[in-house]
Amino acid sequence: MALTKKQVEAFEKQLCDWRDELESAQSDSMQAMHKEEQTAFPDPTDQASVETERNFDLRIKGRERRLIRKIEKTISRLQDGDFGVCEGCGGDIGLKRLQARPVTTLCIDCKTEQEQEERTHI
Repeated sequence: MALTKKQVEAFEKQLCDWRDELESAQSDSMQAMHKEEQTAFPDPTDQASVETERNFDLRIKGRERRLIRKIEKTISRLQDGDFGVCEGCGGDIGLKRLQARPVTTLCIDCKTEQEQEERTHI
């Protein structure tokens, strides 16, 4: 399945917009966290609550950073002409799957097989 030039451009725009949105949110939340760091709470319960929330935010930001890296790799695959090719079997990834999850690197069959293997190892 070869994507048309228009489809490639649409995917690239979608991925760039998504990356820019995530990067902007990362910057905003880091600035907010720095402001919160300056606030000290005399009550240990309040301080613990703030630290728990901060740890949760940091985990989310870590996931977002990994997603940004995936998006950048996908943009590179788009530019190299490798976008839409399954890394597992070398076949085509369906257009609907790419539209639903543009950063995917596996076709639905390979992803299903991978998930089944993960379940059996747990």
